[in-house]
Amino acid sequence: MERYVALGDSYSSGVGAGAYDKGSGRCTRSGNAYPQLWARSRQVGSFAFVACAGATTGSVSAGQLGALNAATTLVTITVGGNDAGFGRVMKACVLESTAACVKEAGAAEIFMETVLPERLDGLYGEISARAPGARVVVLGYPHLYMDVDYCPGVSTTRRNALNKASDTLATVVGAAAVRSGFVFSDVRDEFDGHELCSGDGWLNGTTVPLGDSFHPTARGHQLGYLPAMRSAPGTRDADQR
Repeated sequence: MERYVALGDSYSSGVGAGAYDKGSGRCTRSGNAYPQLWARSRQVGSFAFVACAGATTGSVSAGQLGALNAATTLVTITVGGNDAGFGRVMKACVLESTAACVKEAGAAEIFMETVLPERLDGLYGEISARAPGARVVVLGYPHLYMDVDYCPGVSTTRRNALNKASDTLATVVGAAAVRSGFVFSDVRDEFDGHELCSGDGWLNGTTVPLGDSFHPTARGHQLGYLPAMRSAPGTRDADQR
């Protein structure tokens, strides 16, 4: 039976999806998050859900890898967005000027291309060492905004800057996954047509509480992340296709 460990940041813990486990504290783990949905859809031998809101490559390494062992057969992870300053970029693009938004998004891209690869390589190497027999599925991040002529409250320039940064992050994370022998599942295709401003969005806009903002909704996990995980080579659903 599958022995599954779900690592990562808020996009794996389920921030924005509701139904939070009070016992998870600031990690904000949701019963609607894709790891929970996947584990509930089959009989698993064990399931460790240790993804945590705000996680970076460093905090995953320091605080989550203890859930892995030689018996682990499946690992999923989203990580890298917080290393690159996701919160700082979103603050600039929502609350500050267009110039500030473009500047912060550009700085994040430089970080992704120059610093993040080494951090990802190090973390992925640790995962391989602790769970040498596991299939590891690295999931990406969606575009936040749909490419439309008009989107209330956010200019085309800001939307383009954010989506361009998302593309760079996908390229960097995906390349690191391949270098480590992991599977990269890019969720941009699953979310295509369901970004903010689409009229059928699977992402939260600006919310109260603010922490849920710009994270997948419950539908985003059910209809976006879960299918991306299921279709990844090495998972049983993909193997049975």
